[in-house]
Amino acid sequence: MPRPATIKFTGKVLYLTEDKDTLDRQLAGETIAYSADRKLVDNISTDEITPGWVCYYYDETLGEYSLVGLRGGSFKRNTLKNAGVSVVVSGLSKGCGSSRETAPYSEMVAGTKLVIAKTIEKIYGQNAQNIGLLTSTDFSLLERIERGEEIPLEEFTKGLDPISADIVRFGGLFEYSKARVRGEVAPPAITTPVRPMTLAEKIIARRAIVDARTDKVGVAAVTPGDALFVRTDVRFSHEYVTPMADALFRGAFGDDAKVTSPESVYAFRDHLTFLDDVMPEAHVKMGLKEQSRKLAVVQESFSKVQGINYYGEVENSVGKGSRAICHNAVIEDIALPGQVVAGTDSHTCMAGVLGCFAFGVGSTDMANAWFTKDIRVRVPESVRVTLRGKLRPGVTAKDVVLHLLSDQYFKTGKGIGKVLEFDGDGTRSLSLDERATLTNMSVEAGGFTGIIAADEVVWDYLAKRRNLTREQLQSMSVRADDGAVYAHHFDFDLATIVPMVATPGDPRNGVALDTLPTDVKIDVAYGGSCTGGKKADMDMYADVLRRAVDKGKTVAPGVKLFIQFGSQEIRQYAEDKGYVTLFQKAGAELINPSCGACIKAGPGVSDRPEQVTVSAINRNFPGRSGPGQVYLASPLVVAASAIVGHIAGPEAV
Repeated sequence: MPRPATIKFTGKVLYLTEDKDTLDRQLAGETIAYSADRKLVDNISTDEITPGWVCYYYDETLGEYSLVGLRGGSFKRNTLKNAGVSVVVSGLSKGCGSSRETAPYSEMVAGTKLVIAKTIEKIYGQNAQNIGLLTSTDFSLLERIERGEEIPLEEFTKGLDPISADIVRFGGLFEYSKARVRGEVAPPAITTPVRPMTLAEKIIARRAIVDARTDKVGVAAVTPGDALFVRTDVRFSHEYVTPMADALFRGAFGDDAKVTSPESVYAFRDHLTFLDDVMPEAHVKMGLKEQSRKLAVVQESFSKVQGINYYGEVENSVGKGSRAICHNAVIEDIALPGQVVAGTDSHTCMAGVLGCFAFGVGSTDMANAWFTKDIRVRVPESVRVTLRGKLRPGVTAKDVVLHLLSDQYFKTGKGIGKVLEFDGDGTRSLSLDERATLTNMSVEAGGFTGIIAADEVVWDYLAKRRNLTREQLQSMSVRADDGAVYAHHFDFDLATIVPMVATPGDPRNGVALDTLPTDVKIDVAYGGSCTGGKKADMDMYADVLRRAVDKGKTVAPGVKLFIQFGSQEIRQYAEDKGYVTLFQKAGAELINPSCGACIKAGPGVSDRPEQVTVSAINRNFPGRSGPGQVYLASPLVVAASAIVGHIAGPEAV
């Protein structure tokens, strides 16, 4: 049944204030009134709402641990649940970071009915809609709520596309889907006339559902704001998310429900492969080792029962590990230009390097898509990023993207929900792996996804791997139309980009490397993850470490260097190139594929707040890779810093 026309919020309003004393007083029972001058916490990531270890649960237990990772340490077990809160208020970019639906779900089952923030990240907002948690960016509601007014439901559908508005009215995606099956609601027909379109818009138009009953897809054109369902070509999940999605799938469609077209569905055991090696003793005592192991067991069982493609664990000369990190495997083995790729991970956008429309979704969206093959989309605006010229020696795509993210456009939340479309001769001058760094980190801008039109580099790469001709690949590919409309346009001469680092706390904290103090000593240097574990990254680590070894240098005393491969293919590449022997001579510890330290679940994590890490991963939100301070940098800087013992560029080796 649809929700009532008005809603009264009977619990407290909790302001997540920067001032810890004010926050703690509220949690102790004090009620404070809304004040526009009160500074609220910005950039609350999903890692802070439900830290990685909390995600080993996938039921209402999540409500006991909501916000336990929030900076300042005010939230412990059941703090939010026991506070009698119905409205949670914060600043900019609520829900940035990972696509984990556990974050809004934990808030909801802890009693929260409404989340208000100055800006709300795209995936977090969609996940909240899917599970029935209300959201708003309208702070004028607060005084009305504090006065005890009943708030019209339509206040929470303002500005939403018709599908999202109906999902809010029905209390969630599954209830909407059931009403859709009963014929009580239907998505609006797309009537946008032919117009010049961006790259993402053209793929969406091509894959737009016209009639789900006949599998008819394709419309003449779409424009930003159009609401529709798109037919996916690839759907994938990993062990962090598959069990929750499985429970939702069976709950919505029945215990005997079958995944539609299982040949296009993939499951990856790639996130928690090394968790046992680094789990704190306190978590072991909580029974989290056993709880986390259940995730892999449930996923493998689900994969076998449903007949979907399963990427599991392997063991080789390096030791145990995953077959591949999902994002690297999607590029190596699965995706094609012009396709729609949906995955339960925010870095699904990495596959946009192949010229496909790839984006992250939550558990509910995936559970629904297993049955329908469809994902709802509100056509996003695109931001055009034109790169010209060539990079100088010692400068990488990581520096380019950290430079881009540091722009006020993204720091103030204007990039939320937008597609970053990279073009220009500078983009085309980059290797496929370096381009993938750009698309991978587009989500750190708050973006919907990143995308680059397929060209000869992509066609040559795929022709060798997919049993398709260049002509077939070209016919699948799309390009933006002349005259397409963009929300914003960046234009960079690559020769002007300098080596960058992002200081701890946010990937958008980019500064020029040469502006850092020269004595930022490090404890850990980590080269790996989907972003920093590609073949080109291995080349960069090797370039620096070879020069170090030739000079008789190894990893600095007191520093640990970890290099982790993104897939078994990348590991084999490193072996064939002689890099494995080189890395070991330099003093690096080598690790098989897995997300690992990037999500605080493998070697390379910090274990004390005073530790400093320099990392080639994609995000450094508080607590992401341990309690220490994480600087983001290129593979060149990571390797060089490991040798000299402080953050430095390769010229220091």
